[in-house]
Amino acid sequence: MKAIKKNLTEEEYLYLDFSHQTKGCIFPLHTSVTLFLLSYCDCKIFKICLVVTKEVSTDSLLLRDDLIQDVEIQIISRQELPPIVQNCCLPAVVERSDNFCRAGLAVVLRHIIQKSYEADPLKKELLELLGFKKTCLKACAEVSQWTRLCELTIPLAIENFLRESFDQPPTIPVEILQLEKKLSEPVRVHNDDKLRRQKLKQQKADGAGPPLTKGKAKSKVHTQETSEELDSASKSLELKVAFSKLTVQEEPAITNREPSHIRKAKASDLPPLEHVFAEGLYFTLADIVLLPCIHHFLVIICKKFSEKLVEFPLLTSWYQRIQEVPRVKTAASKCGIQFLHLPELLTTSNEQHPNLSEVPGVEEQNDPLFIGGPRPTMAKLMENGIEVMFSPHPCPTWTLDWNVLPAAVSPKEGKMSSDRALRKQQQLNNLVYVVTNQAKPGDRIVDFCSGGGHVGIVLAHMLPSCQVTLIENKELSLIRAKKRSNELGLNNIWFIQANMEYFTGMFNIGVALHACGVATDMVIEHCIKTRASFVTCPCCYGFIQNTSKFNFPKRNT
Repeated sequence: MKAIKKNLTEEEYLYLDFSHQTKGCIFPLHTSVTLFLLSYCDCKIFKICLVVTKEVSTDSLLLRDDLIQDVEIQIISRQELPPIVQNCCLPAVVERSDNFCRAGLAVVLRHIIQKSYEADPLKKELLELLGFKKTCLKACAEVSQWTRLCELTIPLAIENFLRESFDQPPTIPVEILQLEKKLSEPVRVHNDDKLRRQKLKQQKADGAGPPLTKGKAKSKVHTQETSEELDSASKSLELKVAFSKLTVQEEPAITNREPSHIRKAKASDLPPLEHVFAEGLYFTLADIVLLPCIHHFLVIICKKFSEKLVEFPLLTSWYQRIQEVPRVKTAASKCGIQFLHLPELLTTSNEQHPNLSEVPGVEEQNDPLFIGGPRPTMAKLMENGIEVMFSPHPCPTWTLDWNVLPAAVSPKEGKMSSDRALRKQQQLNNLVYVVTNQAKPGDRIVDFCSGGGHVGIVLAHMLPSCQVTLIENKELSLIRAKKRSNELGLNNIWFIQANMEYFTGMFNIGVALHACGVATDMVIEHCIKTRASFVTCPCCYGFIQNTSKFNFPKRNT
């Protein structure tokens, strides 16, 4: 298939990084994952652009037919990106107006799912990819180790793994070991008590038959998506529940009144639920993200170090099981992914990787002894004889005349109570005064963790000669901010839905009002690295937590 170069006419444009390609994969892996999801959703509503580095000639580049089918792709250079996208990590989606951008793998993938469903509301199964309460990979990678593992560290680790020469047995990436350990942990779901009691009842009836993945774990080769295979695979309660969603069957009936010995069983005596898919019982976006990555890892392992397969019985079982999901094989085929026929594994749990017990848990904090919260903080102040003293505002003239400002500038337009809006106005008086006295014409100002744009919109209105960028992970908050901006006719404002790490642009002043918990520290660090001034007002320090970037307390005194 030849790359097609012509003017973009679609409403939303999807920009993907391109560095190189191999059999069945376009790199970086974020690009392969995005294309796989597009194929799975049968989504053709985006205009797709591969963004190449300056070392690659766009005129000579051709995409192989076996990599992407039924997808029209334009190849562009980084210099051709819209200005707002040039400030972000890819993948990114931009609306036609060019001032609203979604950036970062998880944000973009969730947006693709939502738009695919809106284009065809009959595809309700697509929304199931977002998981219970639609929160799959919604938590930002800076604070959620699971999101970080799926979105960042596994793709990067496998890309590095594929670059190795393999003259000797490789060191297995620790991220793969973390995923194997994750698959061995009990599953927690919203109705797990009922399911665990149902499982106990089933085990009693079956004479406590073997569980799904504990003890002896087998990986069976499946060559067709047939009903016989699904029926055969659905012997355990977990598989029955999981595949009931995938095959549009009714979930196994869970009676409200169990036998007395089941109903009265202690929670600690109930059997744990075991993983069917990456996040538990249900096929979600996390499985979509992991599949291309794990596939290419297993390709290398099978070709050169097949004896190491026994170290990953749960991962290989997951890899085989995911092929049974409707449309997965079709989507993989369109993307050039040819599933491996793995040998049948027969291993016991104590034959897994010898260092698996030493691998840190995916959601564990770095310092389990650290206790955050307002009460310990206040207690520490009192123990040290520190008394809170209130004094009059040093500069009472720091105030905006809200009566003469357009209504859409006021936080009262941001869906909040009148009392809260008044407090927000008082907070804005202070921040806006400091920023407007720092700013110079032509400055770039970034409102981090902007929420509904209460700070950024006021700044954009007060400083028309400055470019103001709002960065926020929550889509609905940014949409409200954009609506207010449109009412004001602001043309010096950008909206970026992304994690803070994915904003790579240069700026002069960083602002953050009530960035929750650790986010304030992240804003300050980001500003220092960029050599930008910053004006921040912290919030929720009772909710600070250790993350991949910070450990608390920063100081012991």
